Amino acid sequence: MKVSYNWLKDYLEMDLTPAHVAEAMTSIGIEVDSLEEQEEIPGGLAGVVVAKVVECEMHPDSDHLHVTKVDAGTGELLQVVCGAPNVAAGQKVLFAQIGTVLPGDFKIKKSKIRGVESLGMICAEDELGIGASHDGIMVLPEDAPVGTPAKDWLHLKTEAVIEYEITANRVDAASHIGVARDVYAYLKYHNLPGKMNYPGIEAFAGGAAGDAIPVEVRDSEGAPRYCGLTIKDVKVGPSPEWLQKKLLSIGLRPINNVVDISNFILFELGQPLHTFDAGKIGGRKVVVRRAAEGEIIRTLDGVDRKLCAKDMVIADAERPMCIAGVFGGEDSGVTEATTEVFLESAYFDPVSIRRTSKTQGLQTDASFRYERGADPEMPPYALRRAALLICELTGGRIVGEPIEIYPKPIERKRIELDYDRIEAFIGQKIGHENITRVLEALQYKFVNNDGNKAVVLAPSYMIDVYRECDVVEEILRIHGYNNIELPHHMKMSVSASPTPQPEAIRNQISNFLAANGFAETMNNSLTKADYYKDLKTFPAERLVHIVNPLSSDLNVMRQTLLLNGLEVIAYNANRQISRIKTFEYGSVYQRLPEVGGETLEGYEEHPCFALFISGAPEKNWKNPAGKGDFYQLKGYLELLLRRYGADLYQMNAEAAPADIFSEGTIYSLPGGKQLAVIGVINPALARKFGVKQQVVAAEINWKSLFTLIKRGKVAFKEMPKFPEVRRDLALLLDEHVKYADLRAAAFKNAKKLLKQVSLFDVYRGDKIPAGKKQYALSFTLQDVEKTLTDQDVERVMERLLEVFTKEFGGALR
Repeated sequence: MKVSYNWLKDYLEMDLTPAHVAEAMTSIGIEVDSLEEQEEIPGGLAGVVVAKVVECEMHPDSDHLHVTKVDAGTGELLQVVCGAPNVAAGQKVLFAQIGTVLPGDFKIKKSKIRGVESLGMICAEDELGIGASHDGIMVLPEDAPVGTPAKDWLHLKTEAVIEYEITANRVDAASHIGVARDVYAYLKYHNLPGKMNYPGIEAFAGGAAGDAIPVEVRDSEGAPRYCGLTIKDVKVGPSPEWLQKKLLSIGLRPINNVVDISNFILFELGQPLHTFDAGKIGGRKVVVRRAAEGEIIRTLDGVDRKLCAKDMVIADAERPMCIAGVFGGEDSGVTEATTEVFLESAYFDPVSIRRTSKTQGLQTDASFRYERGADPEMPPYALRRAALLICELTGGRIVGEPIEIYPKPIERKRIELDYDRIEAFIGQKIGHENITRVLEALQYKFVNNDGNKAVVLAPSYMIDVYRECDVVEEILRIHGYNNIELPHHMKMSVSASPTPQPEAIRNQISNFLAANGFAETMNNSLTKADYYKDLKTFPAERLVHIVNPLSSDLNVMRQTLLLNGLEVIAYNANRQISRIKTFEYGSVYQRLPEVGGETLEGYEEHPCFALFISGAPEKNWKNPAGKGDFYQLKGYLELLLRRYGADLYQMNAEAAPADIFSEGTIYSLPGGKQLAVIGVINPALARKFGVKQQVVAAEINWKSLFTLIKRGKVAFKEMPKFPEVRRDLALLLDEHVKYADLRAAAFKNAKKLLKQVSLFDVYRGDKIPAGKKQYALSFTLQDVEKTLTDQDVERVMERLLEVFTKEFGGALR
């Protein structure tokens, strides 16, 4: 957003410099980004000075050029070749010295013109950008002082422009009047000189009765307040210089007087207006309604847009003329041939405008203000202000009285205040009278005030003031946060925190993954509903839909972190980063499922960790190239659980869903609650995201993991004094036998001495019968009380072999 300092002073008489205004704006919550000094003519005609033509002779090799001697106040005469027919000795002129850059980025250089050296240029009006004449050079009065900079002689103004940012709740500051109103409150509260001058509309008067265009509002919820006015005998043409300069100062391009007035009012008052060519209004009737589903309108940018039934439109008796509060239509706009206009000033429902703006992909100055909440009391004032300017600048005449449809007036918010409580909020006694002064300066209306308590009506332009605490914020920004003294002593209460601390555990897990080469990613919780169209594991009927989505790509809440991870992998793979190890911590969301044929009301949200490995590691002399596989990621999952005393093999295991994983496992706690799912992402699903390489992923339910961690008891014991013994067995087994079952049976039968079991080789092939496989298992034995003898070890191994033979049909190889 931009405000012009000179334009601001039209409404606020003050002594503050532009820098002080910028400082005050930031102090009261309007954050200033920059303060820029703009010249009335770009460059300020630097290098152009008043000079005197001392000599003037005809060019020896031209019948229209002159060779002159010019005194520019430097103490020496400069030779200049000039082609102007009116140049003569004794004249005072404006002279551009060598190195000067004139408007149009034209740089003056030392040159030769038909063999004669020229050391500058005597300028015409158009060359300086101060007029359109090129009939000859600009001749100054005889008393013009030689050497005077052109900027000083022409009294060129410097325009200070302040660029600032506003938060979503401060749309009231998106205009010169809005900024002036806040700065005035600041001046008044701090006892600085200042006077607020609102544009007068006392001269407005309705016109004679005639064929004014009638208005019908069919949806007052979408358009709670609608004002309109017909103006005839309009002559469309260029805007006067003062209006063009104001618009140019804030970066707007002047178009014509009618359109420029609408833009001027927008940035003066913050009220969007729309002007229709009345001659193009079919049936001479304006209808404010919802669009028909699929209705088409061609907007000012020449695009045919398909509307939905929730979009508000301004229509005539035949077709929509514009998208209400968002964008005008091509067929109803003002042109040079326009002689009659219909002027619109309205308050539209913010939710409706925001929905339309996002679904149509249109962000305009009007929609920016309407969707954040315009001032509902401004439309009639802005209408009259604009009508007076149109009549003044176009010669138009008003037909009839303004039309206003306002069936349910929007009441100002009534707020009860307790001054002592307000000072308690602030943390300092600033005085009850100062609280009153701030509120009066901000245009709060007092219903009653006994000095200690008050009832006020909040200004209509304040869209986010509902409660006393909101009023405290307004008081503080005018009083100044920097003016609140910090106490010498700080008081705080210490509350007991749960053990273990969830946040600390989460950070430990993140640090563990980062230490193992995983990069943390953060994705938007909003995602695309189409991703879930064919997934049975995450059914579309359980999606949490956004009421007013930013776009069709962000219209639901995610049910899983896995799909976000595939987007990240695709993004990186498309940029030649093939080896990817990432993790994410975030929440997932679902509607509650049906229970007994009835759909439960409400939603479920829980956080998860997601891990991803994709692509081959870099090949080197030590590590041959390979691809990240299921067991590599499973190893990280085992290590993670082992850090907190949990064993993955004690979990219930079942096959992972095939629509997400081509192979994988779901691990659940003994009570049946899912802990984690891990596997190779189904290639068909990966291809939908543009991922061609294998992706191994895991998703861990944080609540289940934390429950598991809380169960774990940390115990300390002495380091073993006696050595471990390792023995290996090679077993021939049926294909259906699982390693997890063998491991569980081993610990069950040799729990006292068995410390560890690992599978270090699986073989299928030559000399192995069909339907069979060979497992090579390693067993680590240890007795904490003595050194194991060979007999002790053999006794344990014989028992294990017997168990494997009887329970699993295994045979020693």
